[in-house]
Amino acid sequence: MTRIDAKFAALKAENKKAFVAYVMAGDPDYATSLEIVTGLPGAGVDIIELGLPFTDPMADGPTIQLAGQRALEGGQNLDKTLQIARELRKQDDTTPIVLMGYYNPIYSRGVDLFLDQAKEAGIDGLIVVDLPPEEDEELCIPAQKTGLNFIRLATPTTDDKRLPKVLTNTSGFVYYVSITGITGAADAEAGDVGPEVARIKAQTDLPIIVGFGIKTPERSKAIAEVADGAVVGSAIVDRIAKGDSVADVLAFVKTLADGAHSA
Repeated sequence: MTRIDAKFAALKAENKKAFVAYVMAGDPDYATSLEIVTGLPGAGVDIIELGLPFTDPMADGPTIQLAGQRALEGGQNLDKTLQIARELRKQDDTTPIVLMGYYNPIYSRGVDLFLDQAKEAGIDGLIVVDLPPEEDEELCIPAQKTGLNFIRLATPTTDDKRLPKVLTNTSGFVYYVSITGITGAADAEAGDVGPEVARIKAQTDLPIIVGFGIKTPERSKAIAEVADGAVVGSAIVDRIAKGDSVADVLAFVKTLADGAHSA
């Protein structure tokens, strides 16, 4: 059982929904990023998605793209991103960390070496948005053998014919992308999301977590009511971009977490 599996089991026992927070590693700089990440569990975050900055983030909107650029300009790289995970593990051995990004930096490092380093650093799962199920032998299956969950994205365009392929070899949870398009582009609507979550649940026992387009505590609650939890990324990253203090960012995160937990 991974930390992700254990977290969902604990939440289920408490009859609570999950709140997942995404932040870009190294944004706006390493020290501030580390302070934010280590503060997320205390703000009510159940699972941390840690963005791995990349030069060509094709699935991300301007907010996440700019966060990645700021991080890269500040010298953030794969090693420093794994170091943030190590630092969190010094004080927290239960909150799952999911590394989210693109395949190129992993491929450049070498899959076997990367997986060994990620496992050692305390990473629990991977979301690699540009590796489809047809490429499972590249990373997904090796990751699972290493003991890492490989989390797949499902979208409004993932029809019933495609869905079984997407769910094959997926573990930890399914990340349902609530809108078509890039991150931060539109608002998620519970009325649209609910039937889609039900459709996916008919084909898997994995938790379904919904992300993209969740920007307020009210929407976090509404989405969590029709799914197993909510993910917020762009709205948090936007606060960081505006120069909010770490305390203010974490206070905002807590309102989002409280929203999901009240569902």
